Amino acid sequence: MNDSYPSTETFGALGYALARNLFSEQQIAELKAIVERIYRAWLAENRALMIANRLVNMYGLTDSRYFLGEPEQRLALFDWIARPGLALWLESLFGDTLYFHNTQLFFNPHDPGQAPYWHRDLQYSDVEDRTQRSEQGRLLALHVRVPLIAERGIALVPGSHCRWDSELERNVRFGTNGHHQGEDLPSSVLIGLEPGDALLFDAQMLHRGHYRDNAERLAFDICIGRYHPATASFLDAAVLPSEAEMARLVDDRWYRRAWRVAAGMD
Repeated sequence: MNDSYPSTETFGALGYALARNLFSEQQIAELKAIVERIYRAWLAENRALMIANRLVNMYGLTDSRYFLGEPEQRLALFDWIARPGLALWLESLFGDTLYFHNTQLFFNPHDPGQAPYWHRDLQYSDVEDRTQRSEQGRLLALHVRVPLIAERGIALVPGSHCRWDSELERNVRFGTNGHHQGEDLPSSVLIGLEPGDALLFDAQMLHRGHYRDNAERLAFDICIGRYHPATASFLDAAVLPSEAEMARLVDDRWYRRAWRVAAGMD
């Protein structure tokens, strides 16, 4: 464990923690080769949908349909996600209760003029806003952002993971009362990222992507969580390794916990 990694206190106060140079150039190159292949396949299939729906991300990169004829590459991706340095860091912050939930890949929108938007992740689910608010202190849904290209970056409102919206923040988040979702929020910070960095943040904090300063954008997010009944049903077993695959992984703990969640055992 690297003593320079951000501490529990840092994450607890801010809702995010940044580890610079957590991954080597070789490790990023290995991940990028897998992710770019999946992205090209997804884009070939979904370009019209991406344009029509103004998409800025895809998800489910570990789904077996992306690895037909490439079973070893799927194992390599599962091992990359749960690699010891990352797992040790997260366990030092949150203990041994985390499970793998999904992956996402963020890219620039087709329309370069499309504005980014403030949100808390669950606002796009069927979990009601009042439930999100009441459960805020008990939900732990994390993203680990791994930029494959240097980017500037993602905007966060520090501390918003442990409180609910101010009147202004709510109006901006929902685009009401003369406000729009892309306008700047006071006290927000914009974090630039380089390949090799890892940004850990709470998905229920106020955050906003940043497209316009980036000619390209390719950010791989690992979604990790702690069991909560409001989010457990969103886990898709198709993104999890099989029993035979788990037997070949270096560290299968996040995935075995995920299967327990998927089976309703946690």
